[in-house]
Amino acid sequence: MVKPNDTVYHLGDFGFGEFKYILDRLNGKIILLRGSHDKDTLVYKERFENVASLLEVVIEGHHIILCHYCMRVWSKSHFNSWHLYGHSHGRLPPEGKSWDVGVDNNNFTPFSFTEIKKIMSKRPDNFNLIQGVV
Repeated sequence: MVKPNDTVYHLGDFGFGEFKYILDRLNGKIILLRGSHDKDTLVYKERFENVASLLEVVIEGHHIILCHYCMRVWSKSHFNSWHLYGHSHGRLPPEGKSWDVGVDNNNFTPFSFTEIKKIMSKRPDNFNLIQGVV
């Protein structure tokens, strides 16, 4: 599913125990958003393109906030930006343009950007959206 030159945003809790064996087998340029169980993962930080706690990216004009933890408000949420998170294992309902992208919330496969766009197109506006402002 992931090609060697694809960018993969992993939203934390990469693995427990024998994760180096798994990490070495994965395709893609992996950017890790540190989770609550990633202390040992950082021993192999050379495998990651970047390691951060929070990251703001713009993809195809969509402003996206990436973090292991879910937030009620985030950068530009009042402009309907998106927030992608993990940590909650599908147990925390999304609010507005937020979504739990943990693989345990998706048959243990990653979400593609195309899938995220489709999900977000069906999500309601963020509660703090400022109407008429771009």
